[in-house]
Amino acid sequence: MFHPRRTLRALLLPLAAGLALTTLPATTAHAASTLTNGGFEADGTGAAVPGGWSEYGDTGASYAEAGGHGGSYRLSHWASTAYKVETYQYLSGLTNGNYRLTAWVRSGGGQKSAYIALKNCGGAEQRTDLPVSASGWIRIVVPVNVTNNQCTISINSDANAGNWINVDDLTFASGTSGTSIKGADISSLAKSEAKGGVYRNSSGTAGDALAVLKSSGMNYARLKVWVNPVDGYNNKARVLATAKRVKAQGMKLLVDFHYSDFWADPGRQDKPAAWAGHSYSQLKTDVYNHTYDVLNALKAQGTTADMVQVGNEINGGMLWNEGSTSNWTQLAGLLNSGYDAVKAVNSSTTVALHLAEGGDLDGTRWWFDNARSNGVKFDAIGLSFYGYWHGTLADFQTTLDDAASRYGKPVFVAETAYPFRLDSEDSHENIINTGDELVPGYPASVSGQTRWMNDMMSIVEAVPNGRGLGAFYWEATWTAVNGNGWDPTDASSGNAWENQALFGYDDRALSSMSWFRHR
Repeated sequence: MFHPRRTLRALLLPLAAGLALTTLPATTAHAASTLTNGGFEADGTGAAVPGGWSEYGDTGASYAEAGGHGGSYRLSHWASTAYKVETYQYLSGLTNGNYRLTAWVRSGGGQKSAYIALKNCGGAEQRTDLPVSASGWIRIVVPVNVTNNQCTISINSDANAGNWINVDDLTFASGTSGTSIKGADISSLAKSEAKGGVYRNSSGTAGDALAVLKSSGMNYARLKVWVNPVDGYNNKARVLATAKRVKAQGMKLLVDFHYSDFWADPGRQDKPAAWAGHSYSQLKTDVYNHTYDVLNALKAQGTTADMVQVGNEINGGMLWNEGSTSNWTQLAGLLNSGYDAVKAVNSSTTVALHLAEGGDLDGTRWWFDNARSNGVKFDAIGLSFYGYWHGTLADFQTTLDDAASRYGKPVFVAETAYPFRLDSEDSHENIINTGDELVPGYPASVSGQTRWMNDMMSIVEAVPNGRGLGAFYWEATWTAVNGNGWDPTDASSGNAWENQALFGYDDRALSSMSWFRHR
C-alpha cells in the first residue's frame, strides 16, 4: 500500500553501483542561507530533481512524488535495482551557532544504510538513521554546530533492489537536541554474580559488568526494590550494595519501587506479605515508611537516588485492591505518599510515574488525566515500550510526544529491549523466540538490536521542547546463569530473557552497547 511507484525516470546515467558517495561539488546552483523546498511541494509529482535540491550517485532513484506528510508531495528514494543516491542542499551565509534539522520520514527497511546527515558545517558530520516504519511517519532530528557559515543537508540511501524511503517537511533552524539518559536496568546482576555469572569485555577479558557498561557509554543504572522477596535479592540490602558500585562508576541511580515481594506489572500488583490485611490508611504509611527507609539509607551511605519510580508499570494501579485504578482517590493518596517520602529524603530527586504499553495513546491519556485531576504529584513520565508488544514506532512517538506536551513533563523510556538471537542458551523457552514475533525491519541479530536502540533514542531525542530524557535498556545483564531464573520463589526457574541481554552467550559485551553513545 505504501510502496512508492516510480513515475518518472531521470535521464541520467547512474554511476557504477560500487562507487561510494564521497565528495560533493564545491558549490551548487541552490546555495542559500535558508532551506528551500523542504516540503517538496515546488514541482508537483514526478520531479526528477526537486527544486532547490541536488542529487549525486544513482540519481534516477531520487525523485518527488505524491503522498506527502504535510502537503501533497514527498521525496522518495527507490529503484528496482541496488542503488546509492544522495539528495542534498548546500546552505551558505549562515550565522554560526547551533542548528537542528527536523524531518518526517518513513522507510521500508533493508538498506545497507539510510540516514539524514548535516555535514561540511565546520565540525564533525552528524547523522540520524531513518527508523523502519512502512506506514506511520516518524519525526527525527539532527543537530549540528555550524562554525564555518555553511552546511550541507544530505539525505542518503545505500540500498538493495526495491528498498525505499520517504522524506518530507524538513526544517532547519536554530536549536539543539540530545539525550541525557543512556541507562540500563541491572537488577539481576547481583544474583547472577552470586550464582557464578561471568561478564567479559568485547575482547573476552572477564571483569566488572558495570565497568564494561560504563566504558561503553552507560551513564544511568536502574535497580528495582522488592519489599521482602523470598530469595533475598532486589531487597533494601542488595540495592544498597549495588548502588555503591553504580555510584563508584560515576553513574546516576534510578530506584524502581515495586511495592511488592514479587514482580509488579499491569497484570499483577500484589501487596507485600508484611502489609497484608493493612487498612488503606496503614498502606499509605507503609508506602511512605518503606520509600523513606530505602532512600534515606542510600543517602546515608553517599549514594543518593537521582530518580525514583513510585510504582512499576502501574497502568492498573498498585497495592491491589486498595490502590487499584477503580479507586483513583485512594491510588492518588498512595502515590502522593511515595512522592512525599522521596522529597523528604532529597528534594531534588526526580519522581517518575511509570506505565507500560507505550504505544497506547488513549490509555496513557486516560491514566494521566485521572492522575492530574486527582492531584497526583510527579516530575517525569516513564513509559515501557517493547516493539513486539506495544504497537508501532509511530504509535510510540505519538504517545511520548503527547505525554510530554499534555502534562508539561519530561519523558523517558523506562524499559525497552530487543533480541540479538532467537535460540535459548538455557532450557527455558525465551519470551521472544520466533521470527514472526519480531518488529519488521529489525532482525534478531546484534545489528538489529543496535538499530532498535538507536532508533528508539532518535524518537526520544525528537520529543519537542527538549523534553525527551533518554532510555533504560531492560535487564542488560540478565544472562543465562543456573539459579538466576525469573521466579524468586523457585531456584530451578529459567531465564526467558538471555537473548535480549547486552552480553552474548559467550558472556562478552555485544557491540550493540554502542547505542549508549547516542547523542
